[in-house]
Amino acid sequence: MAVKIRLQRHGKKNFAFFHIVVADSRAPRDGRFIEQIGSYNPNTNPATIILDADKALAWLNVGAQPTLTARRILSYEGVLLRKHLQGGVAKGALTQEQADAKFAAWKAAQDAKIGSKISGLKNEAIEKAKAAKAAEAKVNEARAEALAKKKAEAEEAARVAEAEEAAAEEAAVEAEAPAVEEAPAAEESAE
Repeated sequence: MAVKIRLQRHGKKNFAFFHIVVADSRAPRDGRFIEQIGSYNPNTNPATIILDADKALAWLNVGAQPTLTARRILSYEGVLLRKHLQGGVAKGALTQEQADAKFAAWKAAQDAKIGSKISGLKNEAIEKAKAAKAAEAKVNEARAEALAKKKAEAEEAARVAEAEEAAAEEAAVEAEAPAVEEAPAAEESAE
């Protein structure tokens, strides 16, 4: 029986997550499996990988073959490096302490790399938020200027209308005033 370490799809359409399983190669992708050794969620950034590295290493040591994607996940988590180092210990090329030290150094570098990516994503999100806030402030300032300009134009138009009304009233008063003065003059001439 050929045993594979592979991914088993779960989740909804366009939002899948995967279980990492050990299964018979003849079993359907989402069907029967021997053991579940972890999960993989590519929807987060960085992708969330939960893996029982000891079980994965045990299955690799007894001959389970990972698929290409599963191999990348195992490599990312350091399981393949541990298998390689265990091979060196078995051949006598290095001691268990040396192998553990090499793995610990690799794991520290990997954790630092992941941490820098997470902090970079947070900084990028903060910068985007600052840029969005600045853009919004600029738009609000432009709107405030436009409203102030519109208000000033409306006030100016109101002043002009008042001035025109006042001029019209003065013209009407002046037109009525000479007629009133002419009337008494006409009465005096009649006497």
